Amino acid sequence: MKIGVLAFVADHTADPARVARNCEALGFESIFIPEHPIIPVQHKTPYPLGDGKIPPSYYEMPDPFIALMAAAGSTSRIKLGTGVCLVPERHPIVTAKEVATLDLYSGGRFLFGIGAGWLADESEIMGVDFKRRWPITRDYIRAMKELWSKSEASYEGKFVKFPAVKSYPKPVQRPWPPILVGAGGVGPNIDRALKDTVAIGDGWAPLGLSPEALAAELEKLRAMCREAGRDFSKIDITMFSPRAGKNSHEAVRAYERAGCHRLVLFPPTLAPATYEAELEEIARAWM
Repeated sequence: MKIGVLAFVADHTADPARVARNCEALGFESIFIPEHPIIPVQHKTPYPLGDGKIPPSYYEMPDPFIALMAAAGSTSRIKLGTGVCLVPERHPIVTAKEVATLDLYSGGRFLFGIGAGWLADESEIMGVDFKRRWPITRDYIRAMKELWSKSEASYEGKFVKFPAVKSYPKPVQRPWPPILVGAGGVGPNIDRALKDTVAIGDGWAPLGLSPEALAAELEKLRAMCREAGRDFSKIDITMFSPRAGKNSHEAVRAYERAGCHRLVLFPPTLAPATYEAELEEIARAWM
């Protein structure tokens, strides 16, 4: 099982270069940086946990691509992922170039975790039609694939179109870095997440499913892949925030039996004075 961490870095935590270097030394397979460009001061959409108030860490997030480039410069092996990039809130041509540039200068270590956002208030400020955020995401990803894989790329979709253009650099990983559809969990949107994985993804990265629930959903994904002519065995399965229960090592084995390939853990504070001990504790518990 590959074990990664989702690092909520900020201006008051250890910086991403130090966190990534420490994660690599401890044997973590990957580090992911989340994204929220802004959080509205007044928001109608409640945070789905606790009292509905959005934690400060959500408005303290740095730009994930710049943070991951800092992490890339201080490491040599660890995978570098967005966890997740809010695709419809970015221009797809610029995002495609950022992805390709990071993959090039990291030596082909980038994992493109994608999402469409859950905070309707944020989407509206960023100019996104919230109800159409996933159709927009699918369109943007298809456009990016053209830019990554062709020397002269053109695209005509519902939400983005451009004539033949040249866009370099190209990513090291061919035809593009793995696209992990970061959506799905407990709730009614899981079937849509599975369909999007088959349509545009190289992997699926749900949040917080138990091993039993994951196994059931993967049977549905297997059937969808078969119907679409895709090879299910090549779909990378990543679980964000796995459920540990009383024994995290047994949880790792249970997720592995369910068909998971990577677990991404949510680390604590990452405060400059304590982050090394915090990551060591997580490593002992899960690896």
